[in-house]
Amino acid sequence: MNNFYEIEFLNSKPKKGKTKFGGQPDWLTKPEWPISKETGNPMRFICQIQLSEVGYEENNPKFAYLFMTDEDEYVDGTWEADGGENAIILQPGENQVKTEKLEKGPSLYKMVKKLFKKRLVPQDFECAVKLTQKKEDIDYESDELDIRNKFNGEPVFIQGDEYPSNDKWNLLIQLDATNVPFYVNFGDAGVGYGFINETKDRAKFIWQCM
Repeated sequence: MNNFYEIEFLNSKPKKGKTKFGGQPDWLTKPEWPISKETGNPMRFICQIQLSEVGYEENNPKFAYLFMTDEDEYVDGTWEADGGENAIILQPGENQVKTEKLEKGPSLYKMVKKLFKKRLVPQDFECAVKLTQKKEDIDYESDELDIRNKFNGEPVFIQGDEYPSNDKWNLLIQLDATNVPFYVNFGDAGVGYGFINETKDRAKFIWQCM
């Protein structure tokens, strides 16, 4: 059984240079903000992962930054590994997606009630995390899949096995959109999966939904 790191979202601000969700990236090297293939706008920042915190100590890249296109108008292809609408930036590293030298850009938000407002309104979101190392023990025969928010370990796919390519990929992050304290669009009750390859020089992201 492999180890994984269960994610607990904390109601506190993260320390600089630590794994976190939302806010703005703590760039390790130069800013590399990925750009939507369809709209030409900056993608939305979801999280940064300090790789040594989640069991990838021997990497040349030290940080991974997850982004996905999320705009007022629907953009297709955010679920595809190479659709040009999501990206995992590794630093240091040689990233193959289109980026701009933006230090700040769109980030996570949650929908909240506001006085005198009939509808929920977006509010900026940022949080630290608590990581608990556990042993992976997935019962693939169970009628109910154990979908956890986690780093490392084994992916639990909700629509069948789907890796970015035929290369060897290791799970970097698994994120259940129905069990997070912020808004993220992975379709209908979707789950996002980030992967890093065996040589630790490429990372890809996909999502599946019900």
